[in-house]
Amino acid sequence: MLASNYSGFSLEAGTDEAGRGCLSGPVVAAAVILPKDFTHPFLNDSKQLSEKKREELRPFIEKNAIAFGVSFVWQEEVDKINVLQASITGMHRSIEKLKIEPEFIIVDGNKFRDYNDIPHQAIVKGDAKYLSIAAASVLAKTYRDEYMAKIHKEFPMYNWAKNKGYPTKEHRNGIREFGATKYHRKTFKLLPEQIKLKL
Repeated sequence: MLASNYSGFSLEAGTDEAGRGCLSGPVVAAAVILPKDFTHPFLNDSKQLSEKKREELRPFIEKNAIAFGVSFVWQEEVDKINVLQASITGMHRSIEKLKIEPEFIIVDGNKFRDYNDIPHQAIVKGDAKYLSIAAASVLAKTYRDEYMAKIHKEFPMYNWAKNKGYPTKEHRNGIREFGATKYHRKTFKLLPEQIKLKL
């Protein structure tokens, strides 16, 4: 059973991101403020849920949240500022999009930068401990997956609809055969041998 609150403040935002370990596409972050009485029978860390369950949860979260925000940090910016900074920047931008300013922020992971002097707490595996972080993880993951399925149509040879840009064998074979695309992160080790790619 996930906890509904960490700080005791009623306007507590949970934030998380998806896509840090991917070779292509954006890092997507989300922030969610849930009402105190929010419950759902299977809301959990998005990695523990099937795609079908995440898709089912997304409209429920959006309808029942006090506020939510989602932001994309595109691959060019990931390359420029590094993936950790991209994750934190994305979380900041998603908090910015909340229609109500939170009184406290809880963050999945162990790294965060101050945001508008709002107190915060980074929580390792927070998406498996707190409802608002789990809800943010579901939104970040579903928005990112939807985008990867869209760009898959442009470059079907990497099968992003299935692997979502993660470094699967199939994805890496596609890079070997066809090189990198405009959606690939140029600062990432795209292949274990890192052969010279046509970038």
